[in-house]
Amino acid sequence: MDLSEDQCQEFEDRGWLVVGDVFSEKELDLLTNAALQVLDRPGPEVGREADGSPHVSWGMHLFNEKLALLCRHENLINPSRSLLGEEVYVHQSRINMKQTNGSIVAWHQDFGTYHRVDGIPEAKGIMIAVFLDDVTEVNAPLLAVPGSHKEGLVSTASIDPSSPDFDQVSKYRYDITDETMARLVSQYGLETITAPAGSVLFMDMTVVHGSTVNISPMRRLLLYVNVCPISNRGESYERPEYYAARDFSPIIPVGSDVLMSAG
Repeated sequence: MDLSEDQCQEFEDRGWLVVGDVFSEKELDLLTNAALQVLDRPGPEVGREADGSPHVSWGMHLFNEKLALLCRHENLINPSRSLLGEEVYVHQSRINMKQTNGSIVAWHQDFGTYHRVDGIPEAKGIMIAVFLDDVTEVNAPLLAVPGSHKEGLVSTASIDPSSPDFDQVSKYRYDITDETMARLVSQYGLETITAPAGSVLFMDMTVVHGSTVNISPMRRLLLYVNVCPISNRGESYERPEYYAARDFSPIIPVGSDVLMSAG
């Protein structure tokens, strides 16, 4: 999959780009089954709601062959290489499932944690999201500040020990203060990111984003593959490998039919 000049410009201007019809219904079924199997694991890589149900799993490519192939899929990797101008590695992958009345995700930048905790030096990387479910305005879509990536690292951010999911999910997340959010939204605006199942989101790692509680009965299941240029590798190993990469080898893309042809 090649991006047009207009698509590349949209990514540069807004900080993200959504491409539709990347994965077929059969591929989505395979990926959904794989994701649910990983979420069913008992290990520390799975974050849970207050009732014990899973809602996030980090390092999905370490625990499932199909999800490992997804992280090398040419329709994810080739556009990322074009946007970043360099070979890439996977810094983090994860599964995120928004269930009814589940957790919120406070305002943050992915790069905020990657820089402060994992030691990634430059604000250069892409958060790729594969939509396994239809995401609309009613099932807690991502909310994002267009153009906020132009500010680089937002300095007014902090860990919130009072967060209800602090022990598992938010202990490494640097939440952006209310004052900074008010300024950013006043300056740049705020948008929802919606798309049908099978779509792919490419988002600059410094875009400020978050999501609210899903009060609808409709699940929202996304797969994330966050990549960085191979020249922009982490220099700290505070977190386990399922959070942050140890392998900085450039990804060799696999063909678009790989999910269906693999055993």
